[in-house]
Amino acid sequence: MQSVEETEIEPGPPGATSGWSFSGFPWWLAGIIATILGIAFQVATKEVWRNGFNFILGGLSLTILVTLGGFAIAIVLGLLIGLARLSKSKISQNLAMYYIELVRGVPVLVTILFVSIVVFGQGFRALGIAPPSPVIRATLALGLIYAAFIAEVFRAGIESIPAGQREAGQSVGLSKRQVLRLIVLPQAVKNIMPALGNDLIALLKDSSLVSIIAVRELTQMTKLWTGSNFHFMEGYMILTGMYLTLTVSLSLVLRWYEKRIATPGH
Repeated sequence: MQSVEETEIEPGPPGATSGWSFSGFPWWLAGIIATILGIAFQVATKEVWRNGFNFILGGLSLTILVTLGGFAIAIVLGLLIGLARLSKSKISQNLAMYYIELVRGVPVLVTILFVSIVVFGQGFRALGIAPPSPVIRATLALGLIYAAFIAEVFRAGIESIPAGQREAGQSVGLSKRQVLRLIVLPQAVKNIMPALGNDLIALLKDSSLVSIIAVRELTQMTKLWTGSNFHFMEGYMILTGMYLTLTVSLSLVLRWYEKRIATPGH
């Protein structure tokens, strides 16, 4: 006679999970926080690290200024290019596609150099106009670059709105512009906010490239400090900690927003 093995029945309803799971814990975030805290401990306890931190911190305001300024330009220009992409005019469509593919096909660093040195440098001098400051050049360059990426985000967001909503708006007497402004764009912006957040984080990281034109943001300040005392390990560890703090903070806010809009009623 064969023995029948007893089956252990887990308590609780099907699909129920325990309150804490070892495998589900965000170990990646714990590792990032530990890295930041480790760098912060070195800054707090060692004079060389503290001196480096205080010097490099002087570039934080320019990093934020260039990032937010470039992002604002990219939003406005990206929306216009995205609308041109969706236009019925073949000329507008092709001009928009030309700009998007041209910018996305060239490395960011090359575009920054071309825009800042050739366009706003030699180009302005040839017209007898005084070139803008390196900070303005860097901000404009990043805005022009990211407009190409954000244009595609806007296009995808607008196309995600069902055509029936446009038809419903027109049926109650709204013009096409009013339908776009009052019905389509508000919903599209809500849908594309996570993608725009990702572009903001990417722009923040790419702002380090403007150090090539001597803008004294975080990376340039690190170059100046390490070049004067040769404490390269300390300097670039501090820079790493600063960028990690900025980008991870933005990522967590973005994750919170994604969960919020996924909840019905928000």
